[in-house]
Amino acid sequence: MRAAPVPWRATGPASVPITYPVRVAEAEREQIDTAPDRVLTIPNLISLVRLLMVPVVLALILTERDVAAVVVLVASGVSDWVDGVIARRFDQSSRLGRFLDPSADRLFIVVTLVGMAARGLIPWWLVLVVFLRDVVVGALLPFMVRRGYPGFPVHLAGKAGTFALMYAFPLLLLAHLDGVVGEVAWVVGWAAAGWGVFLYWCAAALYIDQFRQVVAADARASTATR
Repeated sequence: MRAAPVPWRATGPASVPITYPVRVAEAEREQIDTAPDRVLTIPNLISLVRLLMVPVVLALILTERDVAAVVVLVASGVSDWVDGVIARRFDQSSRLGRFLDPSADRLFIVVTLVGMAARGLIPWWLVLVVFLRDVVVGALLPFMVRRGYPGFPVHLAGKAGTFALMYAFPLLLLAHLDGVVGEVAWVVGWAAAGWGVFLYWCAAALYIDQFRQVVAADARASTATR
């Protein structure tokens, strides 16, 4: 017997139940089920162009054309915002778009990290720390999906950590430039990377605790049926 969904609880002194698994999960499933199967939409075309630019960014980083790589990364970030606005305002959301958009984001992060580490701009341990977090959280998702949860609720810590990392790495690409620009980029970039990794793992700790709650609820339900 599967345990009934248990409400997430926010951490802190004013902890209150958050009924994510009940209402939000059902809303997310309904959005996914009702999303049209359209392919030729403006947001999908923008996402496709962003995917095509992923190897370009990697090539620019590996050939030490860092300013150009930063320009492409910034343009990708802006286009990511633009295709979201178009999809919502003109009702052009689609199932394909829900796959292409986050895929492009993830691939940009991967190639940026790997390219910078290959050149020695960032240490490989930083790459491993960022990727290990995704591996840990990703390993928990199949268990959650089998129990009717579409995933983990997004926390402010996770959003802030991702945002910090997204602007830390382009800054670190510019850190080797001479003069004030390089010095400021180095300081701000590494400060953002440190906070980003910290918040990234804080969000992972919250997800692991939520996973523990679901496991505990399943255990209680199994005991009750014996």
